[in-house]
Amino acid sequence: MLIKRMPENVFDKFFAHRNSLIVQFRNGDITKREFIEEHYHFIQKLKLQPFKNKIDSFEKGIYNYQYYNMIAKYCYMKSKDRKLVEKHPQVARKYGHKAGYYYHQKDWSTLKLLEHLDFQNVKAYFIKVKSRALKHKLYEIVLYDFEDVILHSKSEYMLDRLRDEGVFEEEMKKSLIDTYINQKY
Repeated sequence: MLIKRMPENVFDKFFAHRNSLIVQFRNGDITKREFIEEHYHFIQKLKLQPFKNKIDSFEKGIYNYQYYNMIAKYCYMKSKDRKLVEKHPQVARKYGHKAGYYYHQKDWSTLKLLEHLDFQNVKAYFIKVKSRALKHKLYEIVLYDFEDVILHSKSEYMLDRLRDEGVFEEEMKKSLIDTYINQKY
C-alpha cells in the first residue's frame, strides 16, 4: 500500500534544513562559519522571504527570527572578511549596514513573537561570552513551552520590555548553547 505524503511547506523545508545543519555542527562536521554560509545559501536558493504581516503563530515568529538572524550573521561575517575589506571597503561597509538592519528586524520579530506568546514561560538573562564587545550586552531568551528554542539579542528596547514583563533575571549565566555562541566565525 502506498502512503501518500503531504507536500512540504516552507516551515518544513526551512527547519528540516536548519536541523540538519545543527546536527552537523554539533558533530563537528561543519564550523560555525560553514553553518551560517550553508543556511544563507539555502535561503537564497529557495528565495525564502520573511512574514511581513502580523506574527500570529509561533511558527511564523520563530521562522522570522531564524530568517533575519541568519541573514544578519552572514552580512556581518562578510563585513569582517579581511580580503573584502582590503579590496572593496565600500562593499564591506554595505554588508555592515545590512547586518545592522537585519539584526533590527530579528529583534522586532522576536518582540512580536514574545507578545504573541504573552511572555508566558519565558526567561531571559545575560550570558557569559568570550567577546569583550558582547559582554554584559548579549542575553539569552528561553521559551520553555517549545523544545530547544533559545533566542539571543542585545537590543536595549527588548531588554527593557523583558524587564517590564518580569521575565529578565538579573544574573549572568552560561548559555544553553555555549559552544555555538562562543565560537568565532
